[in-house]
Amino acid sequence: MSGFSFRRFLAVLFKEMLEMRRDPATIGLVAMLPLIQLFLFGYALNANPRHLPTGTIAGEESRYTRDLEAALTNTSYFDLRRYATEAEADRGLARGEVLFVLNIPPGFTRDVDAGRRPTILMDADATDPTAVAQATAAVLALNSTALQRDLPANLRDLPAAAPFQTVVHARYNPEAITALNVVPGLIGVILSFSTLVITALSMTREREAGTMENLLSMPVRPLEVMLGKIVPYVGLGYVQVFLILAVSVAVFGVPMQGSIPLLLAVLGLFIACNLALGFTFSTIARTQMQAQQMAQFALLPSMMLSGFIYPFAGMPLWARAIGEALPLTHIIRICRGILLKGNGLADILPDVWPMAVFAAIATAVAVRSYRETLD
Repeated sequence: MSGFSFRRFLAVLFKEMLEMRRDPATIGLVAMLPLIQLFLFGYALNANPRHLPTGTIAGEESRYTRDLEAALTNTSYFDLRRYATEAEADRGLARGEVLFVLNIPPGFTRDVDAGRRPTILMDADATDPTAVAQATAAVLALNSTALQRDLPANLRDLPAAAPFQTVVHARYNPEAITALNVVPGLIGVILSFSTLVITALSMTREREAGTMENLLSMPVRPLEVMLGKIVPYVGLGYVQVFLILAVSVAVFGVPMQGSIPLLLAVLGLFIACNLALGFTFSTIARTQMQAQQMAQFALLPSMMLSGFIYPFAGMPLWARAIGEALPLTHIIRICRGILLKGNGLADILPDVWPMAVFAAIATAVAVRSYRETLD
């Protein structure tokens, strides 16, 4: 056999096209991945987030208080809610209910009218410096314009100083160190990649190696097979957790403000979510390539919509709704909350129960999918 034969080339080409037709799932995944990337980058991701949840504490009700709140709303960076006390506002900031708290002191109107330039304090959740940077700049720009309409004539015509000053207190990451935001989030991302992909290949590897028949002939229930295959990877996941935490503290200086046993317990739930999802993919996929593609199909929106790369608060409502259904979104909040803010169980519960629900649903689907393969 010598030289290039166009006939032989057409025969191989026709054979590969037939193989592709027999595998529509792979073609569908290949077509969907770029479309998802286009829609996510085009519509969902925003490096300059607006309508950020912001709490206000008003030490008095006055025309200046109303002017300030109206000016904040008009910037489009802030969505305001009132807190009655500083303690309540601090809890909201720690739990991530708000990203800013603006504290207008008592006697603010009197001090402004007297020309004493009172100080307003704004606490900012700086665990994600990117999310709050431009909004903070917008607040500082309001000093000279927010009260202009209602100022007395003798103050309105003064050319120099603003009638009040704003002091921004960056909480939890005062130096705006990027590593303190990225490294806690990386714990969830790394665990997602390792546990999801490895488990997704487990059943398909058995099928391709020809040992699946032996497994199916054994007197074991689907749940027993699932747990037997998943538990070793739980231990592997915790090895990764300890390595990441050790490097985070020793190299990047990430503080350990909260309870490490609490963090480890919640990370176990997160690992269970990924392992159950990976097992589901492994029972549905017919080849290891398909299982890998399904894992990538799940990891892409998780990375994009979890708040790890782009601020979660800057996404449109539909993207945030999808993000709230993903375990990675909640574990990133929990890791940042425990490590940087010192959050306790009561603070992280709003992010724990969605992961528990996800793990239960994924486990049920995985067991059902495995039972169907038995049939």
